Amino acid sequence: MSVFGWQLAVKKSYTEEMEPLERLQLASRDFDRVNKALAYLDANWRQRPDMADLASHCDLGMEQFHRIFSRWTGTSAKRLMDALAHTDARNALLRGTSVLDAALNAGLSGPSRLHDLFLAFEAITPGEAKQRGKGLEFIWGSAPTPFGTGVFLIAPRGLSALGFVETGNEEVGFADFKDRYPAANFTRDDKISVQWAQKIFIDHDRLPLALYGTKWQRQVWQALINIPDGRTLTYGQLAGQIGDTNAARAVGTAVGRNPVSWLIPCHRVLGKDGRLTGYHWGVNRKRSMLAWEAANS
Repeated sequence: MSVFGWQLAVKKSYTEEMEPLERLQLASRDFDRVNKALAYLDANWRQRPDMADLASHCDLGMEQFHRIFSRWTGTSAKRLMDALAHTDARNALLRGTSVLDAALNAGLSGPSRLHDLFLAFEAITPGEAKQRGKGLEFIWGSAPTPFGTGVFLIAPRGLSALGFVETGNEEVGFADFKDRYPAANFTRDDKISVQWAQKIFIDHDRLPLALYGTKWQRQVWQALINIPDGRTLTYGQLAGQIGDTNAARAVGTAVGRNPVSWLIPCHRVLGKDGRLTGYHWGVNRKRSMLAWEAANS
């Protein structure tokens, strides 16, 4: 896209007047630059970087940067830095968490969309799972999301998997899902994936999740859903919520097996010291998810 064309595009906003696919495409296009800005702020907020420097770091002019950043996060970079400084002084040392994570957590509570999910964890039976998916029919595809390209795996009874990849790596995300059910049948349909993206990121519909997990995994995944928007827990704290404070390692394994990113929010779990830890779809994406939730809680 030409510079002129890009300038015309960013004058749009995520308004209800836009078509759902257009809104998703715009949010997805904004993601890379906002993600770059959030990573820069995470590393440099103590120096209070000038907005011109931050915009330049993202290869944007000041006006462009402000529009894109505020459109995606719902706040300004300056207000985000103010929150970081305030939280650092009041909470970070006591809680042992990183400054960014503590700031995103402070005072951000509210009704969670995720509590409205209809969790059909056993929509795929143990017998089907043992047969490595033999006889199961899945639709898979990609769609733009606020966190880049989303890869969706959809069973007749609900969403079975959701992940995020860089544009052009859709087959890599699909391969990750296919490994779970190698004997199943898969049909690609990006149009259906776009419909699911709209349900999740625009309409916030009640959604059935069609997946199979062990009793322990289902217990951990339910505990993940119970973490309020804008809040985080460590693996140890999550284990305590389940009733076994010594099970942090086992909890970590179950979190890592979560197939439905974002809706089952494993991005809300931090390391023991409160820092962002490994995330299957990238630590930078995890940071952006926490920022998105903080701005929209």
